[in-house]
Amino acid sequence: MNGMKNVFSPADILLPRGDFSKWAVIACDQYTSQPEYWQRVKECAAGSPSALNIIFPEVYLSADNSKKIAEINDSMKNYLESGVFQTLENTFVYVKRTVTGGKTRRGIVGLIDLEDYSYEKGAKTLIRATEETVPERIPPRVEIRRDALLEIPHAMLLIDDPDMTVIAPLDEKTAHEKPVYDFDLMLGAGHITGKALNTEISVEVQAALNRLLSKSDDNMLFAVGDGNHSLAAAKECYRLNKTEASRYALVEIVNIHDESLEFEPIYRAVFGESPERVINDFIAYAGGEYRGENAQKFTCVYGDKKREISVRPLSKLCVGTLQGFLNGYVKENDKISVDYIHGEDAVKKLALNKNTVGFIFKGMQKNELFDAVRQDGSLPRKTFSMGNADDKRFYLEARKL
Repeated sequence: MNGMKNVFSPADILLPRGDFSKWAVIACDQYTSQPEYWQRVKECAAGSPSALNIIFPEVYLSADNSKKIAEINDSMKNYLESGVFQTLENTFVYVKRTVTGGKTRRGIVGLIDLEDYSYEKGAKTLIRATEETVPERIPPRVEIRRDALLEIPHAMLLIDDPDMTVIAPLDEKTAHEKPVYDFDLMLGAGHITGKALNTEISVEVQAALNRLLSKSDDNMLFAVGDGNHSLAAAKECYRLNKTEASRYALVEIVNIHDESLEFEPIYRAVFGESPERVINDFIAYAGGEYRGENAQKFTCVYGDKKREISVRPLSKLCVGTLQGFLNGYVKENDKISVDYIHGEDAVKKLALNKNTVGFIFKGMQKNELFDAVRQDGSLPRKTFSMGNADDKRFYLEARKL
């Protein structure tokens, strides 16, 4: 079916003519409980065109966002009319980004067709959500995108390319090309370089992606790593207003096997009930203790105690089995709440509080992601994190809508 169609296309990409280090800012869904971070961004960007003025950091979302959205739309109009942008016509941008620990993440910025994407669980589309989409998180984003003149993405899509055939060859192929940008990101978030790909290399990228797709037994090529709710909003805007521009979305694609990508598990802490009771209710939900070869193991921590349990797998991943239990448990018990915690030490520290139990379990390995999405339709929300907050994609390339 996809023999003729390109699954990823070059775009007319807009880049600022001015100071890149003031222009590029981190994904809007980061530092949501740290307004002081965004205050520092504001200070860094002062006096220069900045992506900060055309995005809506979630830390500022409120019941009525209309005034802020009107300001964003005005800034977009102003930037387009006053010559802030240069246009790279019909191209991909090859991106190299230094992340925490000094590793380099490589990606390609280009267009996906939203007809190929669905955020519905179990969809058999070419592009699939990795995590369950939270429906109530879509409308505020639709509101922001609906009348926008520009798209500026933080979405990162993953490809499953263990043989490194799509992105890795670009280092050599672009060795003599001059970068279109090359600068340090603000607030210590690493270095970034971008090179525009010529037509010949672009065609080779598309051919490599089509070869990768031909190896997939169920037509899945891309898994959304970051920015799923933004893509869901883009899809919704396209459904409401089917224009040629709204049919596509600008994204960065990255190989899941890139050495810089580190998946970190997100653990669970349960508050408001006696830990022993929570643990026993979970075991009962899973059909009792189970010691078979395929058993899923959990370390439960509470106070200074630690209890190891193992249960029958009700989902491909440990986190899926546990989250299935927690979803129902929270609904049935008003006093119980759940939090999602990064790092074992943080879980253990929280678990010192009264009526708190932390669940620690084996995280998903990178090579399990595509199979888990194929088998379970999507993963429970907050299954894994792709690196630190500072390693998230920065807003940089833009496109006219």
